Amino acid sequence: MKITTIVLDSVGLGYLPDAAQFGDEGADTLDHTVLKTGLELPHLASLGLGHVPGVHTLPRVAEPKGAFGRMMEVNPGKDTSTGHWEFVGIRLEHPFQVFPQGYPQDFLAHYIQRIGVEGYLLNQPYSGTDAIRDFGDEHLRTGWPIVYTSADSVFQVAAHIGKVPLETLYAWCQTAREMLVGPLACARVIARPFEGEPGHYYRREDLRKDFALEPPPNVLDAIKAGGLEVVGVGKIPDIYAHRGFTREVKAGSNAEGMEHTLELMHEPFSGLVFTNLVDFDARYGHRRNPQGYAEALAAFDARLLELLSALGPEDYLFIVSDHGNDPTYRGTDHTREYGMLLVVGPGMAGKDLGTRATFADLAASLARGFGLRWTGPGTSVI
Repeated sequence: MKITTIVLDSVGLGYLPDAAQFGDEGADTLDHTVLKTGLELPHLASLGLGHVPGVHTLPRVAEPKGAFGRMMEVNPGKDTSTGHWEFVGIRLEHPFQVFPQGYPQDFLAHYIQRIGVEGYLLNQPYSGTDAIRDFGDEHLRTGWPIVYTSADSVFQVAAHIGKVPLETLYAWCQTAREMLVGPLACARVIARPFEGEPGHYYRREDLRKDFALEPPPNVLDAIKAGGLEVVGVGKIPDIYAHRGFTREVKAGSNAEGMEHTLELMHEPFSGLVFTNLVDFDARYGHRRNPQGYAEALAAFDARLLELLSALGPEDYLFIVSDHGNDPTYRGTDHTREYGMLLVVGPGMAGKDLGTRATFADLAASLARGFGLRWTGPGTSVI
C-alpha cells in the first residue's frame, strides 16, 4: 500500500482567524487567483474542492470523488518550515527567528571571516530576483556574497556561478547553518546560485539548496522505522534536513515533480511518496503574478487524472497546502491562510472533512493509513 502526499506550495484557502496578527487579513490565494484570471479547475472541483468552507469560486459537484476540507495552522508562522513541520506532527512552542532589520552586524562580521571574504552585500529583507538585479554587478566585481532575508525565517546567500563555484556557495551556506543556532537560530539557510550577464541575471532554481534545522522525531521517522519506504520529492528532504527518508528525488519544477511522483506511484513498493510542488510559491506567489499562478494551477489540474489513475485499490492520495501566497495581495511575502485538504482513497469519496484543528491531522492520517502507532498531535481522517 502506498500513500502519496502532494503539497501545492502556498495554495491557501483564505485567511485564518489570527491573520491580522501577521498583517494578512483579507488574503485568499485560491479565490483571488480564480477571480482575477477566470481560472477553471474542473478536476480539483470533481474531488470536492468547491465544497470546502471559504471556497467561493469553484462549482460544487453532485458526487465528489474525494474527501474535502481545510486545515488550520497551529504553529506560529506562515513559512514553509512552520507548515511542513506541523504536517508531520511537530508543534512549535515559539516561532522561528526572523530578522526584519537584517542579521546582526557582529554575526556577519564573524561570518565573512569564517568564509574568507572581505565583505558582504545587502543584508535586508528583499525579493530574490531584485537582489541579483540590484547587487549582481557589484557581486561580480567584488566576489562578495549577496545575503538577504524575508518575512520568513531564512538566511539566503546568492552568488553568480561564474564568479563563485557552486561548491563554494554551498560551503558558505553550510557555515551559516552551523553558526545560526541558539538565539540566532533560523529555519533555513538557502543557497541561491544565479547566472547571466549584467541586466539579464537569472536564478538557477534547479541548483538551489536548502540547509534546514534538523527537526525533532516525527511521523516520517515512524514510517521509516516501520520498514516502509519514505521517498521525498523536490525540496521535501531539504525541509526536514534529510531526516526520515529512505530515498530522495530531486525536482527543479512542478513539471519535474509531477513526472517523478507518477513514476514512483507506479513502482512496486509500500510506503510514502511526499512531494512539494514549489512553482506556485517561488515563481508566481512571491512575484505577485496571478496569471502565472493560475497557469500553474491549471497545469496541475490537467494532470490530476494521471495521479488518480496511478492509485492502486488500497492507495491514498493527499493533496494539501502549507500556507498562502496570494498573488493579488500587497507585498511579496507569504500569507497566513487555511491549508487545503483533499483525499482520495478507500472510503473517502464524498466525505466532508470540515475545518480541521491542525495541519498535524496529516501526520495522524499517515500513521493510521500505515497501521502505525501514533502518540503525536492530530486526528486521522482515515
